[in-house]
Amino acid sequence: MKLEKIKINTPLGVLKINGNAEGIHSVIFSNKKSPVSKEIPKVLQECVQQLEEYFEGTRKEFTVKLNPQGTEFQRKAWKSLQTIPYGKTMSYSEQSNLLNKPKAVRAVANANGKNLLAILVPCHRIIGSDGSLTGYAWGLERKDWLLNHESNIKQQSLF
Repeated sequence: MKLEKIKINTPLGVLKINGNAEGIHSVIFSNKKSPVSKEIPKVLQECVQQLEEYFEGTRKEFTVKLNPQGTEFQRKAWKSLQTIPYGKTMSYSEQSNLLNKPKAVRAVANANGKNLLAILVPCHRIIGSDGSLTGYAWGLERKDWLLNHESNIKQQSLF
């Protein structure tokens, strides 16, 4: 089944979205300046709409059909990421425990690094056990932005 491919603008740069009737295969950030798609194929419209709502701050959960491509272990790791609520974070160690693989922290981190469904499968919600921002395939600046975007604590004005 042919994959449809588009590019959209977001506050964090261009997102490339690939998918078909079987689901969304990938949502990845592009670091290259490139023109965005003028037309959105019907099969990708729901994904684009949900991402736009997310960036507007009106969507906290995604319901678009996903079709991640990876090993069985990677898919289990990515599924566990989807259990982390909006505005919350988890450490790699906690995620490993969630998968009943407490000694597989590195394997879990490696699987997360291969996640090609940015934002929809929220690997940006994984942080170091000391609370630090750790690796993110699309850059720590984006990870920081996403976590701040999802934060329930809004900065109060001093004046």
